Parts: sequence; C-alpha cells; structure tokens
Amino acid sequence: MKIAVTAASGQLGAAIVKACVELLSSKHVVGLARTVEKAKHLGVEVRPGDYSKPDELAQSLVSIDVLLLVSGMDAPDERIQQHKNIIEAAKKAGVKKIVYTSVQGAEEGTAFSPVIQSNRQTEQDIRESGLEWVIGRNGIYIEPDVEYIESYKQAGGIYNCAGEGKCGYTNRAELGYAYARMLTEDKHNGQTYNLHGQSLTQQQLAEYMNKAFDTKLAYHAVSFDDFRQERMAELGDFIGNVIAGIYQGIKEGKSDNPSQFEQAAGRKHQSWDDYFSTFVS
Repeated sequence: MKIAVTAASGQLGAAIVKACVELLSSKHVVGLARTVEKAKHLGVEVRPGDYSKPDELAQSLVSIDVLLLVSGMDAPDERIQQHKNIIEAAKKAGVKKIVYTSVQGAEEGTAFSPVIQSNRQTEQDIRESGLEWVIGRNGIYIEPDVEYIESYKQAGGIYNCAGEGKCGYTNRAELGYAYARMLTEDKHNGQTYNLHGQSLTQQQLAEYMNKAFDTKLAYHAVSFDDFRQERMAELGDFIGNVIAGIYQGIKEGKSDNPSQFEQAAGRKHQSWDDYFSTFVS
C-alpha cells in the first residue's frame, strides 16, 4: 500500500504523515505539497500538490493506492472546485480510496456556515466518485488556545461569543492517529466519523489553562458583533469572520456532537487532563 497525504507542509497534514510513517514506514507514505521544499523535513517522498493544477496532481498521484485529502483553506466557492480537481486526478491516476478531513459546525445561519457547506459539497462529491471513501469531521483544534496563552494573560481572560455552549475539541496528533487507521483499515470504508474528545465549555477550557500555565484566567462572554469586529481587526475580514462564526456555532450547540473517535482510531481520544499535563512545568 502507498498512501499520499495532501497539504503535507501544513500542521494537520504533517501530523497525519507522521502517524502513517509510524504505522507503516516512510517508504509507504508520500507527501503532496504546493511547495515541495516545505515538506522535505518529513522524511518521506514529496511530490507537487497544488490543488489548482489538476494535470500536475494526476501525475503526482501515479502509484498511489489511498489518498488523504486535507480540506483547503481558500474561499468556500474556490475550494469546492479545488477539491474536485483532486478527486478527478485521483480517479485518473487509479487511486482506490479517498479519506477526507472535513469539519463539524453549523451548516446554516452562522458566519462559518459557508465553509461547512463547501465541505459538505466535497463530502457529496467524494461519495459519488465511485471510489472507496471515509470522511472525518474534525472537531475544533485546541492548539490555538494554548498558543494564545500570552494574549489571554495580557487580556486577563478568555473573551469570545461562545457563551455557555460546549465545543468538541481535538488536537492534531490525535487526528493524525485516527486518520492513519482510517487510511489503512478497510473496515472504515463508507463511514463518516465525528472526530473529537470530551466537549468543553469556555469556562472549563479556562480552568484547564489555569492548571497547565499557573494562570488565573476567567471566561467572559461578549456579543457576536463585538467579537467579530475584534477578530477581523486582528486577522483580516475573511479569517476573522470565519473565527467569529465558529464561536457563534459553539453557542448554538453545533460543535457539541456525539464523537466516533474511538470507532475510527480503535482507542479513546486523549483526555484533556492528560493533554494539559504535558504543559505543566
């Protein structure tokens, strides 16, 4: 079996490559990247993988049995076509199975919903491709909150519009582990899995952060409009609007779903006690 992982130079793609190498070996794993040099550090063969170049993609997928498609980062209408390029290239190259990293969230009524809708369209395109398939719907990454600890300390707390809503968080290493099994085990074919650990409120997240980093953070709910304006000012209109929409969906309960992580990975998701204990000095 030879597995290819798209967006291998990104954080999720790299985590999946690493998990696949640990499960199989480096000779069975190929990374695809828009800029090949940025993925050379992974220790596997790296081929060109620009989502907007279908002919190049088809050539890069020659000899590949199973493809991991990491959802793109461009605007929703653009990524639908980019994903179609990859699906068609996979069919042309003789790939037998596609595993797709989709996402959970509100399908209607939030600023994040256009992204969710584009992912659902790709899910449909994959199911109708004629290839074997598995779809993972990722929870929200917890790493950005950890990486934001200094900003939280300066602000004196966590401020967003999630309110009392619970969020099914996950982390990239756990996703990598699950996707490696989804790629290599046929029993997952035809399944769609929600992939996350225990759901947390923002106050519970603050408490975990306090234990890990010896801080005294509290959660403060703000309005969606205020949070969106603040995020857009810092991150730009597109990303800021998307981030605000994610928390808008959390407040509405759209990120608190049943998890099928254990079915996908063959073990339970890492507990948040264990995860945050790694940051305690």
